[in-house]
Amino acid sequence: MQETIGQGTTAEIYRGNWRGLDVAVKWINPQYFEPNEGGEAWFAQELETLSRQRHPFVLRFLGACLLPPENAWVVTELLSGQTLGEWLHGCKKRRKESLKPLPCLKERIEKGVEIAQAMQYLHEQKPRVIHRDLKPSNILLDESMHVRVADFGHARFLIEGQKALTGRMGTYVYMAPEVIRSEPYTEKCDVYSFGIILNELITGERPYIEATLKPIEIAAGVEQGKLRPRLTENEELDTTELTELINCMWDGDATARPSFRTITCNLRKIQDKFSGSI
Repeated sequence: MQETIGQGTTAEIYRGNWRGLDVAVKWINPQYFEPNEGGEAWFAQELETLSRQRHPFVLRFLGACLLPPENAWVVTELLSGQTLGEWLHGCKKRRKESLKPLPCLKERIEKGVEIAQAMQYLHEQKPRVIHRDLKPSNILLDESMHVRVADFGHARFLIEGQKALTGRMGTYVYMAPEVIRSEPYTEKCDVYSFGIILNELITGERPYIEATLKPIEIAAGVEQGKLRPRLTENEELDTTELTELINCMWDGDATARPSFRTITCNLRKIQDKFSGSI
């Protein structure tokens, strides 16, 4: 165990060395388990989800300690420590203007393709894996700047024949309207979240940054179908296909949203279109 490299409300992440490998060690705060009757089940769920995944764009699980609450550890591959949000915006604070130059559009689309591939893999598992908290801070980058979808603390399996899940999970800004309404939902809630992320990649703007609204007010607008992030206004490039795809992904009707297989296919075509011009 070495220095702390990350911290959240329920966990701390340390740099470590395990069997000669540099690793990230996630330590779950014991206080999380005391008032939370489902805490141990949540921890076991994250481990089960992580241990089954083998994909180049999904965070690689290496091991764990299963003795909560005093000893609850998850060991994963160690990445650069930079999140997608930090790569895009340059800082953690919510500002209208980024403190760093925006990465080129080609690179931003590449990140979108990689995330879509990871999510296609998760959704095509048997049973399907629904992330339920997909957002830039849960997408990490490695030294080669490839993505890793991470943080499966809210993930759940959707078995064949099971129509939907219930329960409000995620972050309001990236949360699908059916989840906000506490209605039954399927893996299409992840598609909605990715639509918000993809638009953030294309515009370079944090969602709703132009609006002076509190998260709960944003949630109300999304729930009612009256609010979505501002789309790109790039006059130099034809981004019509991108904006049409994004509009489909954040459609208020979950059944109208495309699968990640379709999204990946379309994004690759768009990527090929832009590769020679940017």
